[in-house]
Amino acid sequence: MAMRVPVPDGSVVDSVFKLEKSVTIDEINNVVKAAANSEDMKSVVEYSNLPFVSTDIIGNPHSSVFDAPFTKVIDGTLVKTVNWYDNEWGYSNRVADLVNILEKFN
Repeated sequence: MAMRVPVPDGSVVDSVFKLEKSVTIDEINNVVKAAANSEDMKSVVEYSNLPFVSTDIIGNPHSSVFDAPFTKVIDGTLVKTVNWYDNEWGYSNRVADLVNILEKFN
């Protein structure tokens, strides 16, 4: 569920996933943290353990800031995550990434 509001603040995605394999909160958080630290994803995903409010995300260049304290796992296979984003700025940074990729054809 994504919530968009007509005021200058960030947005949040509250996602729920049903997995086939049983997992723990630490496993989910560690996988996302590793991805956020990887060369391919470090400009796309930020991992955070800090408390967030919607205005904190304004101007953040990442497409997603994973809010680790909100990760929940129920019965091992139902996973809930919370991800913050600045829709306009994060998107603009991904377009800039694409331009940099396509620039290689010059």
